[in-house]
Amino acid sequence: MNNLKKPEWLRVKAPTGEIFEKTKKIVKEKSLNTVCEEAACPNICECWNKKHATFIILGSVCTRACRFCNIETGLPDKLDPHEPEKIAKSVFELGLKHVVITSVDRDDLEDGGANHFARCILEVKNKCSDVTIEVLTPDFLRKGDVYKIIVDAKPEVFNHNIETVPSLYPKIRPGSRYFNSLNLLSNVKKYDKNIFTKSGMMVGLGENSEEVLQVMDDLRSAGVNFLTIGQYLQPTSKHATVKKYVEPDEFKYYEKMAKVKGFEMVSATPLTRSSYHAEEDFLKLKQKCINE
Repeated sequence: MNNLKKPEWLRVKAPTGEIFEKTKKIVKEKSLNTVCEEAACPNICECWNKKHATFIILGSVCTRACRFCNIETGLPDKLDPHEPEKIAKSVFELGLKHVVITSVDRDDLEDGGANHFARCILEVKNKCSDVTIEVLTPDFLRKGDVYKIIVDAKPEVFNHNIETVPSLYPKIRPGSRYFNSLNLLSNVKKYDKNIFTKSGMMVGLGENSEEVLQVMDDLRSAGVNFLTIGQYLQPTSKHATVKKYVEPDEFKYYEKMAKVKGFEMVSATPLTRSSYHAEEDFLKLKQKCINE
C-alpha cells in the first residue's frame, strides 16, 4: 500500500442499519453479485440504506486485469440462465425505482455478454414496468456492434467508464483501448440519439489536470451527457498505488469546467462513484431535458 495518509474527507461510516441488513439479506439469498461489495465501495452504507444497489451480471470473475479493480480475474463463471429473473425479483423486493446493472468483462463470449444484458433489462422491465434502468457496460473490444443489442432493449442510461487518461492506459487498463471506449460511447449515441450516455473517471492515479480536461473534451465530442469523477482508492497492496489525494476544491474546479464544456449533468467529489446517487442524478437529468 502507499504511504499517503487518507484524508478526513474520505473517511466513511462502517455499514450498519436495518435497511442495510435487509438489502444485504436479499442480495445474499438471490446469490447476486454487487459492485457495492465486490469493489469495496466506500458508499455501500449510504446506498444500501437507501435501497440502492448496483448488480453485477455475467459472473464474479473478470477476463481483464485492470490495476485499479478489486474484482477477481481468472477463468470466468458459466452464465447463470436464471440470473435475469433473479435480478428482476430482487429489484421488485427492494422496491427500486432506478436500477444499475453492470458486469465483469467477458472476452471469452462471442457477444461479450450483450444478449445477457438485454435479457436482464427486459426481465426487469417486464416485472417492474415503472423502473428505469442504467447499464454500465464493458467496452466490447473486438466484438463489433453488439452494443446495439443492449440499446435495443431500451435502458434509459447507457454508461461506459473511460476510467482514466490515455497516457495511463498501458499501466492501469492494459487490456483496454482508450479510443475504443470513446468510439463505443459515440456509436451508442449515433445509434439512438435519445438515450442518455454517461461515463466516469478516477483521479489520483498520476494524471495531470490538463489530461483530465482533454478527456472531458473527448467525451463531449462523443456526445456524452453525464460525467462522474471520483478519487481512486487502492483496494489492496497488489493494485496501483494512489499518487495523490485530490483536494475537494480541485473536484469543484473539475465540476465547473465540465459544465462549461457542455455536460448536462456532472458529479465530481472525492467519494463519487459511477453509480453513486444514480437515481437522483438521472431524475435531475431527465427533468432538465424536459424543461429544455
